[in-house]
Amino acid sequence: MRILRTLTTAVAVLALATPAMAQSILRDAETERFFRDISKDMIVAAGLDPKSVQIVLIGDESINAFVTGGQNIFIHSGLIIAADNVNEVQGVIAHEIGHIAGGHNVRFNEGAGPATSISLLSLVGAAAAIALGAGEAGMALLGMGTAAAQGKFLSFTRDQESRADQAGAKYLGAAGLSGKGSIAFFQKLLGQEYRLAIPQDNEYARTHPLSGTRIANLENVYDKDPAWNRPPDPELQARFLRVRGKLIGFVDTPTRVMTRFPARDTSDAAHVARAYAWHRSAYPDLATAETDKLLKKLPHDPFVLELKGQILLESGKVDAALPVLREAVQYAPNEPLIQTLLGHALISTEKPTDFAEAEPLLRRAVAQDRENPFAWYQLGVIYDRKGDGPRAALAAAERYSLEGNAKGAAANARMALAGLPKGSPDWLRADDIALVAEDELGNKKRR
Repeated sequence: MRILRTLTTAVAVLALATPAMAQSILRDAETERFFRDISKDMIVAAGLDPKSVQIVLIGDESINAFVTGGQNIFIHSGLIIAADNVNEVQGVIAHEIGHIAGGHNVRFNEGAGPATSISLLSLVGAAAAIALGAGEAGMALLGMGTAAAQGKFLSFTRDQESRADQAGAKYLGAAGLSGKGSIAFFQKLLGQEYRLAIPQDNEYARTHPLSGTRIANLENVYDKDPAWNRPPDPELQARFLRVRGKLIGFVDTPTRVMTRFPARDTSDAAHVARAYAWHRSAYPDLATAETDKLLKKLPHDPFVLELKGQILLESGKVDAALPVLREAVQYAPNEPLIQTLLGHALISTEKPTDFAEAEPLLRRAVAQDRENPFAWYQLGVIYDRKGDGPRAALAAAERYSLEGNAKGAAANARMALAGLPKGSPDWLRADDIALVAEDELGNKKRR
């Protein structure tokens, strides 16, 4: 599990509060495969393409999930840690799929537009009143208009949330999944609202319906569904516990991790959590001892091998990491994050033969996952060492574009264009990056 870049978020749609403006995107091959597997049937039930819906984990301890940027679902790390079982996470994802299928991001202006109109009309009226000398009346009119606009918009968002709740229930049922997890998670939210002293008697000042109302409405739907009493899939539940344990080991303090997962706990989740905790505490031997215990039970598990290889590599034991990561790639040949980690290890040796092995790995990784700035950086290193300046510049432009650095993206894209064959696929890609980046820079200047 690694932090690869930051994300600027938009409006949260399953939140108790607006998410922070800059949040870290957490990338992990095992976690992302888990998300794909637990959501596929619901996505299909919604009439969407599983390949087009991306579930992204972001580092934020709050219990939250939201949709933005098309068919992208963002889940806070705090939500995964707070969940007790895979069915609860599926309930949240079903709700977010409801937003996507309902086109709620696209239809945002349907709510914002009328609210803006009300505000503008009140502003005009207030200005006229003030101009006529009725200053107090004008300010009162402005306040009334703002309140009306806010009420109009909040009513719109509450309606969207209710529709997403009902759609999510439909997709869970179609996938043969119980709604108990969905109810349990809303009860967690309700408990958090009570702890934060959030009033439960005034729905009209909220972006979401009251949690108690949502629970009551959903129970009427779920308890009639044949899947209501179906327990979570045991295999998926085991995978959830391991993913959650890995996440806890990565984001929590080592002391708290060791308290939560004491040495007597021999579960898979405990081993991966302690492995991360020992690694972060600079005890690589103890960290790899935890992965070795798991590998005795699960030989050739690519994700455990990936974790062991990461620990060895980041501890400076590159030669020891290479065979472990090669085996991880062998047993998970279509996981670009693992390919990227092996490519990074090979580049770290500074050996020409290892560079030759790393190049096709990294080219395959970015072909499968173009959203990994670290992979582009590593590929750029290879091109630079080969003396291929234009493609090194293109790789840098890709990386800067993903990191939100428009100035760096534009400059490197222009360097690439100067040296690439005009009209070639790489030239066209560099041209696209340059145009987008320069347009963004132009907009910033105009603002």
